Parts: sequence; C-alpha cells; structure tokens
Amino acid sequence: MTKHSVAVIGAGKLGELVLSGLLRSGWPVSQLLATTRRPERATELAERYGIRPVLNLTAITQADVLLIAVKPQDAAKLLDDFGMKVPPGKLVVSLCAGLPTSFFAERLPGGIPVVRVMTNTPALVDQAMTVISPGPYATEEHLALTEEIFKPVGKTMRVPESQQDAVTALSGSGPAYFYLLVEAMIDAGILLGLPRQVAHELIVQTAIGSAVMLRDSGEHPVKLREAVTSPAGTTISAIRKLEEHGVRAAFLSALEAARDRAAEIASQMSRPKSE
Repeated sequence: MTKHSVAVIGAGKLGELVLSGLLRSGWPVSQLLATTRRPERATELAERYGIRPVLNLTAITQADVLLIAVKPQDAAKLLDDFGMKVPPGKLVVSLCAGLPTSFFAERLPGGIPVVRVMTNTPALVDQAMTVISPGPYATEEHLALTEEIFKPVGKTMRVPESQQDAVTALSGSGPAYFYLLVEAMIDAGILLGLPRQVAHELIVQTAIGSAVMLRDSGEHPVKLREAVTSPAGTTISAIRKLEEHGVRAAFLSALEAARDRAAEIASQMSRPKSE
C-alpha cells in the first residue's frame, strides 16, 4: 500500500518519537517531513533519520497528514500563522495535550478534518498507548489512517473526545507515575541494605513481569495481587502500611488533579480568535 506523506509540525521529543516509530515500521523516509523552530534541530533530525526538514508552509502544501506536535501554548500562534492556508484534502492530527479539536477547527478552513490523539513516551520502545478521538469532519477513513500512523509505536484505542482529559491523566501522564513508584521502591531496597544496582534490577524486572502478566493473563489485578498475598505474610504486612499511608487515595487525587489541569489548559487556550 502506498503510504501517505506525513509532516510532523514542531518535531520536538514527542514528534521525534512518532517519526522514529514510522521509520522502524518501514514507512518510506521520502514520505516523511518535519518542521522545527531551530535550524540546528532540523539538521539533527536530518542527520539522525534522513528525513527532509521543511518550512511550515511547505509542509502544509506537500504532506497529506499534518501532525501538530507543538506545545499547547504554542499552538495558537502556529495556527494563526498558517492555519487558514491549509489546502483542502489534508488531515490534521493534534498531539497537543488538553486542546480540543474545536480549537483547531476554529483556526482552519471549513471542512478540514481534525483528529485528536494522546500518546505516551513508551512509543520510544514501540509500547505506547495511543488514544484517538474524531473531531469535526473526521470520518472512519481518517481514523483508520491515524491508527495506521500510530500502530507502529504501540497499541491504539478510540474514545469519545469527552474522555480525552481523563486519558491524559491516566495514560498520557501514566509513565511518570510508574517511574516514581519504581524510584521509591529502589530507594526502599537501598534502605533495606541492597546495592543500588541490585535493587534497580530486581524492581525493573518485577515491574516488567507484572505488567506482562496483567496483559497476557486477562485476570483482574485484584486476583493477581491476592495470589501473592498469603495470610499473615510479608506482602499483606506491606499492603497494610500502604493503605495506612493512603496510597490508593493519593493516586485517585493525583489523577483527578491531572485531569483537571488538562481541562484548565483547554479553557485557557481554547478561545475564539476574536477574543
């Protein structure tokens, strides 16, 4: 199948994850474009991946898919510069956390389809969780094309756009929670007398094995946890302490805070151009 051409507009860390994943999957380098704010960044991407850095106006003219990967606070200026110049027949895919598809529709010519995407950093090892929501004018064909772009870097899922703020809190920011947990467990291992490298290897492999069991067994996490928790044993003693310190409640509050911040970003940024 002939691949569509994709332009990553604002190819920072997140945009680079997508570019590298597409290349690993066999997407033709000739069909990939990138725009950057700094010339040295453009040179870096060209040397690393062999892609063609271009200007924004060139990207919107030549690419079939315009993947917007700038920071949310930079999106308005970017679209004010070229949004109304986007030709018919393009697909706009947003990776801007917190920004609804209506934000883009207001700054694009009528009829340009928009798809909202939230992915996460495990895209670097092709284990991302990418969630896709249709916006104005987006059809089944546009959603399928978006899935084709992101499937090389992990798993994809479709949800209504109204759920995207929760997705941002859960899986978009999710890797950071796991890294924090692993960091704390490594510190605990050191406190218990283990060398740092030993504690690191024990926890990382335990995390990987537990995640694979969750994915492949199909069992509820409660059942898997209970299988490790013997009566009057070491695990239940540790879990009691976690519950006493409110770990479960802390996670609930933390994810609510992340969701609320995503909604706050949207309310701050998503104003009509006339305001």
